[in-house]
Amino acid sequence: MTTIDETAWQRVSPKYIIVDVIGYVISGVMMTAISLVPLVVFGWSLGWLPPVAVGAISLLTIALTPRRVRSIGYQLRPDDLLFKRGLMWKRIVAVPYGRMQLVDINRGPIARLVGLSELKFVTAAAASGVVIPGLAEADAEGLRDELVALAESRRAGL
Repeated sequence: MTTIDETAWQRVSPKYIIVDVIGYVISGVMMTAISLVPLVVFGWSLGWLPPVAVGAISLLTIALTPRRVRSIGYQLRPDDLLFKRGLMWKRIVAVPYGRMQLVDINRGPIARLVGLSELKFVTAAAASGVVIPGLAEADAEGLRDELVALAESRRAGL
């Protein structure tokens, strides 16, 4: 049985906290505004409850973002890539190099402003799609090239 070396995890950039917080602030403001509809349009006496609840959930999510981002990591092993994320519901996924069909780099507008990218792996199994967010652009490109080379060499051996 192979053990996971807890010291070998590569972490995403701390700048990803900024990207995530901005996204949650924007969505929190929009959802709070939408939840004001019962109060403003219908004049419900308890119409203030939904915006307060949505605002509180948004603030809690924003407060937990730094810890959640620090929980994201990946590890290159001889035969596969391990990816982990999550605070309460931890997810660890092993993606064998030989099963990778596509390695894609995405850069959203906010992430681009701080120089970050996300790397997406697609395999034959739809449920095993993995996205590593918050990588520096140069790191994402280097990792993509390395993973493509590893995937091609592993597939050639099948």
